[in-house]
Amino acid sequence: MHVQEWLETVPAVAVYALVGLVIGLESLGIPLPGEIILVSSALLASQHGDIDPVILGACATAGAIIGDSIGYAIGRKGGRPLLAWLGAKFPRHFSEGHIATAERSFKKWGMWAVFFGRFVALLRIFAGPLAGVLRMPYWKFLIANVLGGIVWAGGTTAVIYYVGIVAESWLKRFSWLGLVLAVLIGVTSMLVLKRKAKKAVPEPVTAGD
Repeated sequence: MHVQEWLETVPAVAVYALVGLVIGLESLGIPLPGEIILVSSALLASQHGDIDPVILGACATAGAIIGDSIGYAIGRKGGRPLLAWLGAKFPRHFSEGHIATAERSFKKWGMWAVFFGRFVALLRIFAGPLAGVLRMPYWKFLIANVLGGIVWAGGTTAVIYYVGIVAESWLKRFSWLGLVLAVLIGVTSMLVLKRKAKKAVPEPVTAGD
């Protein structure tokens, strides 16, 4: 079943809770389709008056901020062994190459990596735990986390909602395009990071070297 068609069968309160939970878990470090759920819910809100876009955006923002904060606390406590454990459990997302790429971004950009990481599918999963592992000062992390959560979650909800209102005559077609666009953005960002990750992993040293 199409994500949006499924969401139409769910009460408004459950939609708010689902969006907040999925985005929170994704921000915490669990690979989930938070962006797709958010886009679908915002489109749904533009078609059905039962779903308040302000409440939806607030739940998405809260989920993003809280999830990232929990991820930061877990990363700070778990340290490097946590990254090794995640790499064993989720090798496609927490490989050595991906971690190296994300770590270089954090060392170069600092708190801006947390802020802009919201807009990149893979970095959205890494941001909280990696910031904790790298012992980024919490006040810096919190500022970037809150601002990034508001701009990404609240901004995405607002943009998709108002585009849906304006494009009501072709909204059904747009819902498919919106979801396809979200998936393409996520896949593209992951492919770019994967390519950079391969370059970040040092070549193995042979016995003859």
